[in-house]
Amino acid sequence: MSRTRGIVTAILVLLLAPSLVPIDAGRAAPARKAAKTKPKPPAPEACEPRKFKIILDVGHTSESQGATSARNDVEFGFNLHLAKLIGERLKSAGFAATRVLVTEGKARASLLKRVGTANAAHADFVLSIHHDSVPDKLLDEWEFEGAKGHFSDRFSGYSLFVSERNPHFGASLAFARLLGKQLKEKDLQYATQYSLPLMGRYRHPLLDKDVGVYRFDGLVVLSQTRSAAVLLEAGSIINRDEEMAMNSPERQELIATAVTTAMRAFCERR
Repeated sequence: MSRTRGIVTAILVLLLAPSLVPIDAGRAAPARKAAKTKPKPPAPEACEPRKFKIILDVGHTSESQGATSARNDVEFGFNLHLAKLIGERLKSAGFAATRVLVTEGKARASLLKRVGTANAAHADFVLSIHHDSVPDKLLDEWEFEGAKGHFSDRFSGYSLFVSERNPHFGASLAFARLLGKQLKEKDLQYATQYSLPLMGRYRHPLLDKDVGVYRFDGLVVLSQTRSAAVLLEAGSIINRDEEMAMNSPERQELIATAVTTAMRAFCERR
């Protein structure tokens, strides 16, 4: 009799077990799901060209002048001239708040300074203007006007860089693609070498193989600005033919027009 009573008791315990689960346990799964749900970032404000704050960052400084061209001219001069022209074209297109940013100082210090200036100004967009070279191991020697120089005619073209660490990575990539499309439509080719193993530490993932957008997460001017940001390598000044093209008013105007058209399209889509 006692054995039968024990079996009945065991069956009752099994039948009642589900009802003994704490009430909070049923709420645990939804709570965990809620914890994993990230809040959506606020939608960007509509873009009004006259109020849209664009900073054209002139790459390098008068003290840290960047790459040296095949004919021994410094990159900083190329950057400054092109940035000023782009600024003029953007203002003519209605982007009245465009500012050309020239920074002083040594390399590392100037990077932090330009980021600080852009963030303090509450910029809506930062476009950093540069001209390209290649790693030293890819250079050949020659003489120009009696002076020793270096060149590499193997590579040419523009490049566009964005950083995934930028808080507005999606917007940065969108503009880079718009600008790359404009440059491609003007029959310019992008520099393909950045995806090759021979570039070593200068190799970067190619995000858009159609228009030449690369990811470069470590660039301070891209990763630490609070606005969308893109770095443009306008062309190779270590390539002897392209250096001459980059010095021509025609090529400079072409690039300035491409930037302006891309910025107008970018603004309209916000």
